[in-house]
Amino acid sequence: MVLTMERPLLMLPLDAQRDELLNKVSQKGGFAYVALIMLAATGDVHSAEAAHDMAWEQLHSAPWHSVEPVWRDAYSLSCLHMASFHHHAGKEEDALRVLDMGLIMGGPLLRPDLNSAISFIQGERNSTNNDSEGAEVFVGAESDDSGIQEAVKAEETDLENISDLSHCSKHSHVSCGPLPHKRIGLWLKEGATSLKKHSSNREKHKLTDLDMSNQQGRPSEMHTGSCFSKVLWGLPHRSFCFKFIEKRHLLSLEDFLCNFFLPGFPVIISGAISHWPAMEKWKDMDYLKRTVGNRTVPVEVGQHYLDAEWKQELITISELLERIQSKEQMPKRLTYLAQHPLFDQISQLHGDILVPDYCTASNGKLRAVNAWFGPAGTVTPLHQDPPHNLLAQVVGKKYVRLYPASVSEELYPYSEPMLNNSSQVDLDNLDSAKFPRAEQLSFMDCILDEGEMLYIPPKWWHYVKSLSISFSVSFWWNVVSSDDDDAQ
Repeated sequence: MVLTMERPLLMLPLDAQRDELLNKVSQKGGFAYVALIMLAATGDVHSAEAAHDMAWEQLHSAPWHSVEPVWRDAYSLSCLHMASFHHHAGKEEDALRVLDMGLIMGGPLLRPDLNSAISFIQGERNSTNNDSEGAEVFVGAESDDSGIQEAVKAEETDLENISDLSHCSKHSHVSCGPLPHKRIGLWLKEGATSLKKHSSNREKHKLTDLDMSNQQGRPSEMHTGSCFSKVLWGLPHRSFCFKFIEKRHLLSLEDFLCNFFLPGFPVIISGAISHWPAMEKWKDMDYLKRTVGNRTVPVEVGQHYLDAEWKQELITISELLERIQSKEQMPKRLTYLAQHPLFDQISQLHGDILVPDYCTASNGKLRAVNAWFGPAGTVTPLHQDPPHNLLAQVVGKKYVRLYPASVSEELYPYSEPMLNNSSQVDLDNLDSAKFPRAEQLSFMDCILDEGEMLYIPPKWWHYVKSLSISFSVSFWWNVVSSDDDDAQ
């Protein structure tokens, strides 16, 4: 079917850019795709759909790292065409969703075009909303406001006095653990969920109304037994039994470089992200719904990525928010936005954070900035990452356990290439008979509180569990040699 365009088309790539891409696709044998895209350019919606499906199949024809890069750019081009047809039909949510898919799954060539198209659609929507005297329309599953408030209240009760725990020692944290790389090749095997519209009232709701203040009471003043019992419930065996992670307030770059970065020691840094707009904005669910609620993101569903029933889905951020606030959260249904380059995909959130100066240490080159957003109970199992890692806790609290790289063999890494940075040791259900060397290992652990950052040196093993609704940002960087510009 050929459509006559009465509404303005979304911005499509220039002819020269498109022709160069199609020539590369042809060289890879994609003649049918090229023919379909040429028909799509004349207004043939069925050809656009067929080209989109063909590019999608190519993305899933091999392990992710083996997919020809040109097919990722071809997928982006097909997303632009599909979005244009959706926009022409007045289906703005469908247009946004397919553009997000282009950003998530596509290549870098047409990313500026995808972002321009998203800005165009959102500009139209903002203009319409302004004309309707500020009426707010959010996208996602229907929400029960009283249920949200009850979930927050219940979580506040569960976490009572956790802030006090971090003051049981002079170091503030007592102890008596990327997407690991495999995630890239696993997600998006599940179908995307449908998008639904609903209206929200104008009352503000907070992601957390928890008391995140750092009270200065000593253990005898804090009902320490109750404090520990609440924290230890559900944490790995022997938590808070070994070494301290030093905590420094507003650590200078020189001090960080000399005493932690170069020796390869972890450190908790407080006070360094208090100026981020995200520190206030991301606690407000209405802000997230209003700003990015209709954007599609990949999420993980299940206990963690090593669990047999773990899967991935595509949902809107509004639906993610509802799942996070749900009172009926089961381990097999926990939904987690994990290690996703959210700030590359959604520019509105990019301005809410800043790259810490620590990431420039020793000629550092930033490799990735990822978001981690989910409910209490989400787990990232024990694994290691090659880059330097700075984990910033914006909303909520997390338990983190660290083992040095020197004990890697005792942590029984998987032998499969896709999982060789992950440990076979399940800290939540430690099998001492199967992994005897792991049980007696010393480690460091802490509760990473709101407003703090944890520096994790390269290849240090880490296990992470959310103790509340949690929004974190991780910064990965490598040291670059001034001689050959190769990352070390």
